[in-house]
Amino acid sequence: MKTADFINILGREGELLATAAERAGTDAEVPTCPGWQVRDLLGHTGVVHRWATAFVATPHTTARPLGDHPALDGAELIDWFRAGHRDLVDTLTGARPDVECWHFLPAPSPLAFWARRQAHETTVHRLDAESARGGAPAAIDPAFAADGIDELLLSFHARAKSRVRTAEPRILRVRATDSDDSVWTVRLSEEPPAAVRGEAGRADCEVSGPLALLYPALWNRLALPEVTGDAAVAELWRENSGII
Repeated sequence: MKTADFINILGREGELLATAAERAGTDAEVPTCPGWQVRDLLGHTGVVHRWATAFVATPHTTARPLGDHPALDGAELIDWFRAGHRDLVDTLTGARPDVECWHFLPAPSPLAFWARRQAHETTVHRLDAESARGGAPAAIDPAFAADGIDELLLSFHARAKSRVRTAEPRILRVRATDSDDSVWTVRLSEEPPAAVRGEAGRADCEVSGPLALLYPALWNRLALPEVTGDAAVAELWRENSGII
Protein backbone atom coordinates (compact mmCIF):
# COMPACT_ATOMS: atom_id res chain seq x y z
CA MET A 1 0.00 0.00 0.00
CA LYS A 2 1.15 3.55 -0.71
CA THR A 3 1.62 6.31 1.84
CA ALA A 4 -1.29 8.24 0.31
CA ASP A 5 -3.53 5.20 0.82
CA PHE A 6 -2.69 5.09 4.52
CA ILE A 7 -3.36 8.82 4.89
CA ASN A 8 -6.75 8.41 3.23
CA ILE A 9 -7.60 5.53 5.55
CA LEU A 10 -6.43 7.55 8.55
CA GLY A 11 -8.78 10.36 7.54
CA ARG A 12 -11.77 8.04 7.26
CA GLU A 13 -11.03 6.05 10.40
CA GLY A 14 -10.58 9.12 12.59
CA GLU A 15 -13.97 10.46 11.58
CA LEU A 16 -15.59 7.06 12.18
CA LEU A 17 -13.99 6.99 15.62
CA ALA A 18 -15.27 10.47 16.50
CA THR A 19 -18.78 9.67 15.27
CA ALA A 20 -18.92 6.42 17.25
CA ALA A 21 -17.65 8.23 20.36
CA GLU A 22 -20.24 10.95 19.93
CA ARG A 23 -23.05 8.42 19.70
CA ALA A 24 -21.79 6.35 22.63
CA GLY A 25 -21.13 9.34 24.93
CA THR A 26 -17.85 9.99 26.69
CA ASP A 27 -18.90 8.19 29.87
CA ALA A 28 -19.67 4.90 28.05
CA GLU A 29 -17.56 1.88 28.94
CA VAL A 30 -15.22 0.51 26.24
CA PRO A 31 -15.64 -3.29 26.27
CA THR A 32 -12.49 -3.90 24.20
CA CYS A 33 -10.34 -1.84 26.63
CA PRO A 34 -11.43 -2.97 30.12
CA GLY A 35 -11.35 -0.12 32.62
CA TRP A 36 -11.60 2.58 29.97
CA GLN A 37 -14.45 4.90 29.16
CA VAL A 38 -14.81 6.70 25.85
CA ARG A 39 -13.21 9.81 27.35
CA ASP A 40 -10.05 7.76 28.04
CA LEU A 41 -10.07 6.43 24.48
CA LEU A 42 -10.42 9.90 22.98
CA GLY A 43 -7.75 11.30 25.28
CA HIS A 44 -5.29 8.54 24.46
CA THR A 45 -5.82 8.58 20.69
CA GLY A 46 -5.87 12.37 20.53
CA VAL A 47 -2.58 12.58 22.43
CA VAL A 48 -1.01 9.97 20.13
CA HIS A 49 -2.18 11.94 17.07
CA ARG A 50 -0.57 15.13 18.39
CA TRP A 51 2.58 13.22 19.34
CA ALA A 52 2.87 11.80 15.80
CA THR A 53 2.14 15.19 14.22
CA ALA A 54 4.98 16.83 16.14
CA PHE A 55 7.59 14.35 14.86
CA VAL A 56 6.72 15.06 11.23
CA ALA A 57 5.93 18.78 11.47
CA THR A 58 8.89 19.96 13.56
CA PRO A 59 10.60 17.53 12.68
CA HIS A 60 11.99 15.79 15.80
CA THR A 61 14.81 13.29 15.27
CA THR A 62 14.79 11.79 18.77
CA ALA A 63 12.09 10.09 20.83
CA ARG A 64 9.77 12.28 22.89
CA PRO A 65 7.20 11.40 25.57
CA LEU A 66 3.47 11.45 24.99
CA GLY A 67 1.64 14.50 26.28
CA ASP A 68 -1.04 14.61 28.97
CA HIS A 69 -4.73 14.02 28.40
CA PRO A 70 -6.70 17.27 28.22
CA ALA A 71 -8.99 18.38 31.04
CA LEU A 72 -11.99 18.23 28.70
CA ASP A 73 -15.10 16.09 28.38
CA GLY A 74 -18.25 15.70 26.33
CA ALA A 75 -18.56 17.71 23.13
CA GLU A 76 -15.42 19.75 23.89
CA LEU A 77 -13.33 16.57 24.11
CA ILE A 78 -14.74 15.26 20.83
CA ASP A 79 -14.00 18.60 19.14
CA TRP A 80 -10.45 18.48 20.54
CA PHE A 81 -10.01 14.97 19.15
CA ARG A 82 -11.30 15.99 15.73
CA ALA A 83 -8.98 19.01 15.58
CA GLY A 84 -5.91 16.92 16.37
CA HIS A 85 -6.92 14.27 13.89
CA ARG A 86 -7.38 16.85 11.11
CA ASP A 87 -4.00 18.37 11.94
CA LEU A 88 -2.32 14.97 11.69
CA VAL A 89 -3.93 14.21 8.32
CA ASP A 90 -2.99 17.66 6.99
CA THR A 91 0.58 17.36 8.29
CA LEU A 92 1.14 13.96 6.69
CA THR A 93 -0.48 15.12 3.44
CA GLY A 94 1.73 18.20 3.21
CA ALA A 95 4.99 16.66 4.43
CA ARG A 96 8.01 16.28 2.17
CA PRO A 97 8.47 12.63 1.10
CA ASP A 98 12.08 12.78 2.34
CA VAL A 99 11.31 14.30 5.75
CA GLU A 100 13.74 13.00 8.39
CA CYS A 101 12.26 12.34 11.83
CA TRP A 102 12.23 9.73 14.58
CA HIS A 103 10.24 6.54 14.11
CA PHE A 104 10.27 3.23 15.93
CA LEU A 105 9.55 0.44 13.43
CA PRO A 106 11.27 -0.46 10.13
CA ALA A 107 9.80 1.45 7.18
CA PRO A 108 10.75 2.69 3.70
CA SER A 109 10.81 6.24 5.10
CA PRO A 110 9.78 8.13 8.24
CA LEU A 111 6.74 9.54 6.44
CA ALA A 112 5.69 6.06 5.29
CA PHE A 113 6.07 4.83 8.86
CA TRP A 114 3.92 7.53 10.47
CA ALA A 115 1.18 7.30 7.84
CA ARG A 116 0.96 3.53 8.20
CA ARG A 117 1.28 3.45 11.99
CA GLN A 118 -1.36 6.12 12.56
CA ALA A 119 -3.77 4.52 10.10
CA HIS A 120 -3.63 1.28 12.09
CA GLU A 121 -3.57 3.01 15.46
CA THR A 122 -6.72 4.90 14.55
CA THR A 123 -8.48 1.89 13.03
CA VAL A 124 -7.95 -0.26 16.11
CA HIS A 125 -9.23 2.52 18.35
CA ARG A 126 -12.15 3.10 16.00
CA LEU A 127 -13.10 -0.50 16.72
CA ASP A 128 -12.86 0.34 20.42
CA ALA A 129 -15.20 3.31 20.02
CA GLU A 130 -17.66 1.20 18.07
CA SER A 131 -17.61 -1.44 20.80
CA ALA A 132 -18.71 1.29 23.22
CA ARG A 133 -21.41 2.48 20.82
CA GLY A 134 -22.71 -1.02 20.10
CA GLY A 135 -23.96 -2.37 16.80
CA ALA A 136 -22.02 -3.65 13.81
CA PRO A 137 -18.55 -2.15 13.22
CA ALA A 138 -17.62 -0.50 9.95
CA ALA A 139 -15.90 -2.75 7.41
CA ILE A 140 -12.13 -3.18 7.18
CA ASP A 141 -10.56 -3.53 3.74
CA PRO A 142 -8.88 -6.98 3.50
CA ALA A 143 -5.65 -5.60 2.00
CA PHE A 144 -5.37 -3.07 4.83
CA ALA A 145 -6.14 -5.81 7.38
CA ALA A 146 -3.34 -7.97 5.95
CA ASP A 147 -0.95 -5.03 6.19
CA GLY A 148 -1.95 -4.50 9.81
CA ILE A 149 -1.24 -8.15 10.61
CA ASP A 150 2.15 -7.73 8.92
CA GLU A 151 2.90 -4.72 11.10
CA LEU A 152 1.78 -6.48 14.27
CA LEU A 153 3.54 -9.80 13.74
CA LEU A 154 6.66 -8.80 11.81
CA SER A 155 7.41 -5.49 13.54
CA PHE A 156 5.51 -4.75 16.76
CA HIS A 157 6.09 -8.10 18.43
CA ALA A 158 9.63 -8.42 17.08
CA ARG A 159 10.61 -5.75 19.60
CA ALA A 160 12.18 -6.61 22.97
CA LYS A 161 9.13 -5.26 24.82
CA SER A 162 6.84 -8.02 23.50
CA ARG A 163 5.50 -10.11 26.38
CA VAL A 164 4.66 -13.16 24.25
CA ARG A 165 7.31 -15.54 25.58
CA THR A 166 7.43 -19.25 26.40
CA ALA A 167 10.10 -21.49 27.89
CA GLU A 168 8.98 -24.29 25.55
CA PRO A 169 9.40 -23.23 21.90
CA ARG A 170 6.12 -23.26 20.00
CA ILE A 171 4.98 -22.32 16.51
CA LEU A 172 1.79 -20.40 15.80
CA ARG A 173 0.37 -20.23 12.29
CA VAL A 174 -2.00 -17.47 11.21
CA ARG A 175 -3.96 -18.18 8.04
CA ALA A 176 -6.46 -15.99 6.19
CA THR A 177 -9.29 -18.00 4.69
CA ASP A 178 -10.08 -15.33 2.09
CA SER A 179 -6.59 -14.74 0.68
CA ASP A 180 -4.24 -17.44 -0.64
CA ASP A 181 -1.06 -15.49 0.10
CA SER A 182 -1.94 -14.24 3.60
CA VAL A 183 -0.26 -16.80 5.87
CA TRP A 184 2.14 -16.07 8.71
CA THR A 185 4.34 -18.33 10.84
CA VAL A 186 5.26 -17.09 14.31
CA ARG A 187 8.02 -18.82 16.31
CA LEU A 188 7.50 -18.36 20.03
CA SER A 189 10.29 -18.85 22.56
CA GLU A 190 11.98 -17.04 25.45
CA GLU A 191 13.02 -14.40 22.89
CA PRO A 192 10.67 -11.95 21.14
CA PRO A 193 8.37 -13.64 18.62
CA ALA A 194 10.01 -14.25 15.24
CA ALA A 195 7.44 -14.10 12.44
CA VAL A 196 7.70 -14.62 8.70
CA ARG A 197 5.21 -14.54 5.85
CA GLY A 198 4.25 -17.99 4.56
CA GLU A 199 4.36 -21.53 5.92
CA ALA A 200 7.64 -22.41 7.62
CA GLY A 201 7.71 -25.74 9.37
CA ARG A 202 5.02 -27.59 11.29
CA ALA A 203 2.76 -25.44 13.45
CA ASP A 204 1.62 -26.40 16.95
CA CYS A 205 -1.49 -24.23 16.59
CA GLU A 206 -3.26 -22.50 13.74
CA VAL A 207 -5.54 -19.48 13.94
CA SER A 208 -7.63 -18.95 10.82
CA GLY A 209 -10.43 -16.77 9.55
CA PRO A 210 -11.21 -13.89 7.17
CA LEU A 211 -8.69 -11.04 7.23
CA ALA A 212 -11.30 -8.59 8.50
CA LEU A 213 -11.74 -10.79 11.59
CA LEU A 214 -8.12 -11.87 12.06
CA TYR A 215 -6.98 -8.24 12.18
CA PRO A 216 -9.01 -7.16 15.23
CA ALA A 217 -8.62 -10.60 16.84
CA LEU A 218 -4.82 -10.50 16.73
CA TRP A 219 -4.94 -6.97 18.15
CA ASN A 220 -7.06 -8.49 20.96
CA ARG A 221 -10.27 -6.67 20.02
CA LEU A 222 -12.23 -9.84 19.12
CA ALA A 223 -12.03 -13.52 19.97
CA LEU A 224 -9.76 -15.54 17.68
CA PRO A 225 -12.00 -16.78 14.83
CA GLU A 226 -10.97 -20.46 14.60
CA VAL A 227 -8.27 -22.31 16.51
CA THR A 228 -6.96 -25.76 15.60
CA GLY A 229 -4.16 -27.73 17.23
CA ASP A 230 -2.82 -26.82 20.67
CA ALA A 231 -5.20 -24.17 21.99
CA ALA A 232 -2.72 -23.28 24.75
CA VAL A 233 -0.57 -21.55 22.12
CA ALA A 234 -3.47 -19.35 21.05
CA GLU A 235 -4.21 -18.64 24.71
CA LEU A 236 -0.57 -17.65 25.25
CA TRP A 237 -0.99 -15.10 22.46
CA ARG A 238 -4.34 -13.84 23.75
CA GLU A 239 -3.09 -13.37 27.32
CA ASN A 240 0.22 -11.66 26.51
CA SER A 241 -0.03 -9.81 23.20
CA GLY A 242 -2.32 -6.95 24.19
CA ILE A 243 -1.33 -3.48 22.96
CA ILE A 244 -3.35 -0.36 23.77
